[in-house]
Amino acid sequence: MYHFGQVDLFQRNLKLDLSCYVMALTKLLTQHKDAILQRWLNLIADTYPTEASAFLKGKDRFSNPVGYTISQEINALYEELLQGRVDSDKTAASLDNIIRIRAIQDFSPQEAVSFVFLLKKAMLEELGSEIEKEQSFREWLDFEPGIDKLASIAFDKYVECREKICELRVKEVKADKEIAVKLLNLVGGANMEHGEVME
Repeated sequence: MYHFGQVDLFQRNLKLDLSCYVMALTKLLTQHKDAILQRWLNLIADTYPTEASAFLKGKDRFSNPVGYTISQEINALYEELLQGRVDSDKTAASLDNIIRIRAIQDFSPQEAVSFVFLLKKAMLEELGSEIEKEQSFREWLDFEPGIDKLASIAFDKYVECREKICELRVKEVKADKEIAVKLLNLVGGANMEHGEVME
């Protein structure tokens, strides 16, 4: 039977052990950041048609603004995720910027937000064996829900974007209709002035 002091010591040792797991995985994710982000960008680009995929893998701000934006925003998302700031304003803004790009393209809702889950794939492909070697699987199980949370926020952003797009399209249709009516009225008025009767 454990005495109170032994239990307290056991709990402190357990916290110390868990902190080692956290440090191990965080260290791996930090050390391999560039490789993971490049793999993530490539996986995202592969969700586009073949002719666009290779182009999107570039990061030049001027010749490839879409690829540049995605590259910058996934970098910001990665940093916020590592810091545990999944609900931060910066996270929301980065997701919004990517979703705005994907919402106007021919993606289903599931496809539009799938880029978030591709981060899991990029991490496991890059670090799978090292995660096992570092014995940080327990922390990976704690880390994964953060990515799932990103996907949930991304889906909400997608819904918001699609609603705005629909509103804009309705306004465009109404504006086109009003212009058509005005043109018809102008033509009708001109014909009346010349003594012509519109049938």
